[in-house]
Amino acid sequence: MRRNLVPTNQQRRDAERRRLQRQLEERRAKEIARRRFTLIASVVGTVVVIAGVVIGIVVATSGDDAKPKAGSAASGASSPAASGAASSSAAPAQADPPAACTTVKASSSGSVSFDGVTISNGPDLKAAPKITAKGAADPKALECADVVVGSGTAAKSTSTVAVQYSGVLYKTGAAFDSSWKDTGKPVSFSLAQVVPGFSEGIGGAGKLAPMKVGGRRILILPSVLGYGSAGQGSTIPPNAPLVFVVDLTKVS
Repeated sequence: MRRNLVPTNQQRRDAERRRLQRQLEERRAKEIARRRFTLIASVVGTVVVIAGVVIGIVVATSGDDAKPKAGSAASGASSPAASGAASSSAAPAQADPPAACTTVKASSSGSVSFDGVTISNGPDLKAAPKITAKGAADPKALECADVVVGSGTAAKSTSTVAVQYSGVLYKTGAAFDSSWKDTGKPVSFSLAQVVPGFSEGIGGAGKLAPMKVGGRRILILPSVLGYGSAGQGSTIPPNAPLVFVVDLTKVS
């Protein structure tokens, strides 16, 4: 019996299916190869960019290190003065402590004097101070002297205080104000509401050592810390330096 050499329909379908399957596998292999190549190219590109950035940073840093630093000797010799200056500039700045007022001592008669101001009964806190003043030149800044150093609560520049005080013109000694004369009793007020020299002279404001309760202090104010070019009424002329003698009796 002779073999049938003509393929049957089934054989033809099987052959077509195998051909299509081979084509599909070839396409898959090509797609996998393409994706692998794209991934490798992307990784290589990223590595090249990173390497370029690193090289740029290294070159820039090396250039800065090669430059001579300010304060160092280009010749290689070091200066102790320059080193000390660098160390000082690196240290944190510290605020200067408040300046202490001059402490004046009474004479045998009880009189005290300070920069053109004299109080004949200086340490006597029970009586109004008897003040004479003959200032020769305008003060450039606030001046102060402790006649009696208090031992109680220290005032602050924003404290409310009770004080006895007398005020005179620095160059003539003419009186312009006195709690002793007005009421005979201490008066209370906030140091935030008075002329700057009065507030600073009692509360310190970080510039002077503040007064403490129980103290008596002489304050000599330049006009800019008093009433300035405007003056005050008929008793304080424009640009007049002032003197206050202050007894601090209470801080609240």
